[in-house]
Amino acid sequence: MPDNPIYQILTPAGDVIGDVPDLADETLVGLYRWMVMARIFSDRMVALQRQGRMGTFAPLNGQEATCVAMAAPLEEKDWLLGSYRESFPYIVKGVPLLSQMKHWGGHLPVDYPYEARCIPFQIVLATQVLHAVGIAMAIKYKKEKQVVMVGCGDGATSEGDFNEALNFAGVFKPPVIFLVQNNGWAISVPRKIQTAVEYIAQRGAGFGVPSRIVDGNDVLAVYQAVTEAADRAKAGEGATLIEAITYRLGAHTTADDPTKYQPPAELDAWRQRDPITRYRKFLMDRTLLTDAQDEQLHDDVNAEFQAALDLYEALPPPNPAHQFDYTYAELPPQLQRQREEFLELGSWR
Repeated sequence: MPDNPIYQILTPAGDVIGDVPDLADETLVGLYRWMVMARIFSDRMVALQRQGRMGTFAPLNGQEATCVAMAAPLEEKDWLLGSYRESFPYIVKGVPLLSQMKHWGGHLPVDYPYEARCIPFQIVLATQVLHAVGIAMAIKYKKEKQVVMVGCGDGATSEGDFNEALNFAGVFKPPVIFLVQNNGWAISVPRKIQTAVEYIAQRGAGFGVPSRIVDGNDVLAVYQAVTEAADRAKAGEGATLIEAITYRLGAHTTADDPTKYQPPAELDAWRQRDPITRYRKFLMDRTLLTDAQDEQLHDDVNAEFQAALDLYEALPPPNPAHQFDYTYAELPPQLQRQREEFLELGSWR
């Protein structure tokens, strides 16, 4: 492995050191708008949870570049699966902002439009990775030109499901992309005691899955890596494992206190690698963005979020009894008894 195997197009300072993807100016600016929306979405959802207006939420601050670029290159017919940290990529893929608010707020059933080709994000670590390989196998059987993108965190790579999925994909070569958002922490467990290898991507070789490592705070590098992996998959060349090295600048979830375990110096160092600041400089250097345009863009995104929030807060409260209604076609006897007891208590009404 080379001394620096991490694929980069932009330095942390925003200077170009690699080949910029051949994208239209409006697409380049559009990636920035998505990143700004991701930051606003994360900050506002945390604030709403603190105010008792939203359920538990998983922030994505610091990971905006990967969250946008893992979804932006996908076609409408492609699939995207993830866990709670991939809630914003779902929005990039076509899930309405309101639908994500309803999901985090406990409204059932989850109302993602089928056209977005997103399955509700998983809370149990790595289970979605098996689902992705299954969908990709169906695509292969049907000889369709589609790809399945599945995202997970570094902690999920310690689960058996992740490794079993990689093994299956290495053998049968379905059109699937595994993207690991290595943000340094599996809740409070640092990556260095998750695995003995230097990079999670090194595991791919053991399963016969081509792998690459990208700077997860470089939106252009992630975009290009995903594009190339999708092209490979649709050409019948099988799976790719991408490790996007990034950092979680916020809490694991709103139920977490990262000050108990995140070294302040490490946090400060990664704040200097902020993906939004980096990409903003790139756009300004190319005269694709001005301060005035940036300010207007932020105002527009805030207004878009607020419009969705107004619709969300006009909804009736979610019905907790619905937790029994969307798992089984017919409830097993023990769950039927629990449902009846829950309804008798009625304290949630």
